[in-house]
Amino acid sequence: MSDTYTPPKVWKWDQESGGKFASINRPIAGPTHDKELPVGKHPLQLYSLATPNGVKATVMLEELLAKGHSGAEYDAWLINIGEGDQFGSGFVDINPNSKIPALADHSMDPPLHVFESASILFYLAEKFGAFLPTETRARTEVMNWVMWQMGSAPYLGGGFGHFYAYAPEKWQYPIDRFAMETKRQLDVLNRHLDGREFMGEEYSIADMAIWPWYGQLVLGRLYSAGEFLDVDSYENVVRWAKAIDARPAVQRGRMVNRAFGELHTQLRERHDASDFDTKTQDKIEAAEKGD
Repeated sequence: MSDTYTPPKVWKWDQESGGKFASINRPIAGPTHDKELPVGKHPLQLYSLATPNGVKATVMLEELLAKGHSGAEYDAWLINIGEGDQFGSGFVDINPNSKIPALADHSMDPPLHVFESASILFYLAEKFGAFLPTETRARTEVMNWVMWQMGSAPYLGGGFGHFYAYAPEKWQYPIDRFAMETKRQLDVLNRHLDGREFMGEEYSIADMAIWPWYGQLVLGRLYSAGEFLDVDSYENVVRWAKAIDARPAVQRGRMVNRAFGELHTQLRERHDASDFDTKTQDKIEAAEKGD
């Protein structure tokens, strides 16, 4: 036990101790304000932000469209978690856990609500019969890795990422603990991808689930931690990450609901395929200035 902190008998919330995310984290569920969600022209309505979990959903939708599934056209609405949009009553109605992404399928009456990124991947794969094998062995292999990602990424994001990049102070013990686990997970992937092109026999929702976290980590896009974790030593993961990154649908998926980074990479809302050419944030701001 630390010399500077002894846990009380009953824990009480101290919002001031929450660091960067103190304003959006709380120990209770439910909405904080009334706010209905917008609904666009397509049956599929996505409410999200381009975090790794959000990117899973937009990559899947863009891959479905690239594969010719026109029914996967969708409206994507920005949920700004820094401003607490996820606690609006409309969003909580879709996802009582107040986490992005959340999907509403208006082709059903009443609309079907889908939350948790892996559930969205699985739902869309089943709905369109794509990116999830039907043969038992291959299907199970894909689902094994989807579930692996869902169980492992909290150690990467909420564990390593939080203490390495976001905590108000740097503490060696949690950084060492979660860096060790992150490197172990990278080694799991590196061994599995030895001699393999994809996580399963073919490109699938397993790749779409894992790449936004571990692929972007080894590509230097998460936490500025590449050198610290020696990501280049995981050569099979790097090779796989670069191959996924080169897919046009993945490049488009990364742009959707993106509200950070270079302006030409930000498509904060997506309502039509043409939006990638006409409504990125650089073009919107240029039009507002009359350029």
